[in-house]
Amino acid sequence: MLRLAITASALALMTACGQSTEDTTPSVTPSAPPVEADAGDSSQLLMPLPEGTTAAIRADDLRQRIAALSDDAFEGRGPAGEKGEQAADWIAAEMERVGLQPAGEDGTWFQTVGMVEQALDENASALTFSGGASGEDFPMTLKEDAVIWTKKQDRTEAAWSGSELVFVGYGVVAPEYGWNDYEGLDVAGKTVVMLVNDPGYAREDELFKGKSMTYYGRWTYKFEEAGRQGATGAIVIHETAPASYGWDVVANSWSGAQADLVRSDGGDNRTLFEGWITEETARALFAEAGLNFSDLKDRAMMEGFRWVDMGDLTVSGNLAQSVSTTESRNVVGMLPGNTAPDEYMLFTAHWDHLGKKSEEKAGEPNQDFYRDDIFNGAVDNATGTSALLEMAEAMAAEEIDRSALFLAVTLEESGLLGSAYYAENPTVAMNQIVAGLNMDGMLPVGQTKDMVVVGYGASELEDLLKEHLDETGRVIVPDPNPQAGYFYRSDHVSFAKKGVPMLYADGGFDKVDGGVAVGKAIGDTYTAQRYHKPMDEYEEDWDLSGMEQDITALYSVGLKIAQSDAWPTWYPGNEFEAIRQASLAEREE
Repeated sequence: MLRLAITASALALMTACGQSTEDTTPSVTPSAPPVEADAGDSSQLLMPLPEGTTAAIRADDLRQRIAALSDDAFEGRGPAGEKGEQAADWIAAEMERVGLQPAGEDGTWFQTVGMVEQALDENASALTFSGGASGEDFPMTLKEDAVIWTKKQDRTEAAWSGSELVFVGYGVVAPEYGWNDYEGLDVAGKTVVMLVNDPGYAREDELFKGKSMTYYGRWTYKFEEAGRQGATGAIVIHETAPASYGWDVVANSWSGAQADLVRSDGGDNRTLFEGWITEETARALFAEAGLNFSDLKDRAMMEGFRWVDMGDLTVSGNLAQSVSTTESRNVVGMLPGNTAPDEYMLFTAHWDHLGKKSEEKAGEPNQDFYRDDIFNGAVDNATGTSALLEMAEAMAAEEIDRSALFLAVTLEESGLLGSAYYAENPTVAMNQIVAGLNMDGMLPVGQTKDMVVVGYGASELEDLLKEHLDETGRVIVPDPNPQAGYFYRSDHVSFAKKGVPMLYADGGFDKVDGGVAVGKAIGDTYTAQRYHKPMDEYEEDWDLSGMEQDITALYSVGLKIAQSDAWPTWYPGNEFEAIRQASLAEREE
């Protein structure tokens, strides 16, 4: 849910005992399926298709596409929303216009992604900590002190009472590193409290991957592991530096309706509730438990750390939610190869954003800052989707040996769900995909002397990118904030987990005109004022020359692979290398 754009901030740093539950079988009413416009009939579209675009990668073409996709007409491209889903229709029509063929289900442009939408009723939900030194109750103000939700899809209400709290450090079980924060702990009926990121980040040495976040540092892993352990609840403590984003991102991202893929077990493998609390809240609670938060943080990063009971402190609460099933869609287009049509070069970007959240304006200290209640997602990710379409139009004019697959996925903002669904239900086998490029959140910084590779040191795709940059006088810069784990935060990781070598690179910040200071300022302003906020809107004065430059560089990598018989691979020792080898071995059988 978080992307490279936030690395601008990083660059500025360079320089429950008893448990009770009430289960109510929800009345689940499937929503009407999205209305699919005929891709060839642009009169049914909310926004007109671009005019006068060419096969050349040009800022003018990008400008038309970004402006259209981020227009208020699509109401923030919320998946499953009537207006949001029409953005998918627009993308399909644009794919057809530039010369792609439909490559979704049953000869269509689409792959249906079934999902469950769960919306917390904050007015009927509560979280309260009790006990401790004062013996008082500490009710949380939702979104201000804490955010909570449940992954249980088979109920509309849930409650827990007097769940004992236990601090489990980073909440990690990693046998390959000899690390187990749950060792000897029976968490039945208890709520586990965890730090964000992983021990390697805190230690800044070679443990885990040092400052480079591993998957164990992701909040997704921590909640999954707490469920595997059998806890009642799971709470992650937010801290801005190790999380690499502020509390406002947490509050915005986990408010309103939350989407998930339909779970065969109804979410039975997850804890009853999950959530985040602010660092300030955590420090106060630890003090109530007679514990020193800073001291326990230091202890949690050391080998041999043992979980700590939080004294008499308990947590109680309840959740009320609506549960409905609905559908969104991935958009899939393809260009057939001439000599090896069963081998594919993959291009991906997510089309969805946060939609419309009318409550977001209420109570804001500076309401004038928000123009409306639509989260347009111009940078995130109208830019990446426009880049995808720009590359498709360019490649449609080329002679290619291998096929090219263009995939605009949904539900990225809900946890990479659209790409995860495609990876599990591919229209093309993963071992037929030679490699992939992902575009997500491209900032209008202008031309730069560098490109940032997220997850630098991963695969031979970086060598191909370097070849192009060498020819144009530019350089690769490794992700300056590897501790944020951006490689695990965008859709390419869904394919990497299946072994497909993926490249996630974006423009740098060393501006040709102004240098790093000016580039950082643009990035920092976006992070502070626009990221996951209504102000992520397209502006006519955007300098898209750098975006044109970066897309050209990425396109050169994709085109070279599409016009060759080489199979780029992960560098030796990469965590996905063995998966790829096994996948390709199946291809040879």
